[in-house]
Amino acid sequence: MIKELKNLFYIIVIFLFIFFTGKYYFSDSYKKKSYRAINLVKENSNIDDNNLIILKSDTENIIEYIENTIIKKKKHSFWNLLIND
Repeated sequence: MIKELKNLFYIIVIFLFIFFTGKYYFSDSYKKKSYRAINLVKENSNIDDNNLIILKSDTENIIEYIENTIIKKKKHSFWNLLIND
């Protein structure tokens, strides 16, 4: 009997948690707060974008290509590697 009441209590608590969480997130006040927060972030990013310093690129011709190199690849087989140990 006590086990069933405990399970019922857990189910009621979980249901109430989901209900109140959904009620809060779908409310008009939450939508207004989130919209205002998004607008503040956009305004702050626009202000920061105007004050950015553009750096000169120092990555010109840094890659050296080596031509005519022959790389010998050794063929490996899983079973041959075990046998050679």
